[in-house]
Amino acid sequence: MPSVEEIAREIVAREGGYVNDPDDPGGATKYGVTIGTMRSLGLDMNRDGRVDSADVKALSREQAEGIFVEHYFRRPRLAELPPVVQASVFDMYVNAGANAVKILQQLVTRMGFPVAGDGVVGPKTIAAAADAAAAAPDHLGDAYGIARRNYYYALADRRPASRKYARMRGGGKGGWITRAEAFITPKYHLTEAGHRERTAKWA
Repeated sequence: MPSVEEIAREIVAREGGYVNDPDDPGGATKYGVTIGTMRSLGLDMNRDGRVDSADVKALSREQAEGIFVEHYFRRPRLAELPPVVQASVFDMYVNAGANAVKILQQLVTRMGFPVAGDGVVGPKTIAAAADAAAAAPDHLGDAYGIARRNYYYALADRRPASRKYARMRGGGKGGWITRAEAFITPKYHLTEAGHRERTAKWA
């Protein structure tokens, strides 16, 4: 299993450089670190007394990786989850915050290990996830990845402005879907035809 630092490096590579997409609620973002995160951490990179887009642009890859390891992995206690889901939950936590944990909580509850869907990794969630991993050691990782993919599709169903993240202009799989499937065994990937059928109702 890759180290958390290696996973953070991969996340930064997937996220890419500076963007400020008006359709993205996160606002100005670089390497996956949003301006909101930088403000909450007080990262005034140019020390001008405010945190704005200039500070986001000044963020380095190494700083982004450090933020993810500390604030999106260690502090949320993702290291205490079963190894089979750690990387995928970590990647999604960067992308969707506590929703990454809620999806896991909902999944293990459906598997018969009920836990509150509060998005917090506490003792009960850790125990339930461990029980689920023991019950289905060869399937929990894929099941989580599929649930994550379904979350993205459902989000795009509800929010038309987000559909460009789930479906490319030509109709193929968008970044959200390919990102989720990076953590799913290829045999469980949705076919291109299946993806197009899933998104056919979108305008």
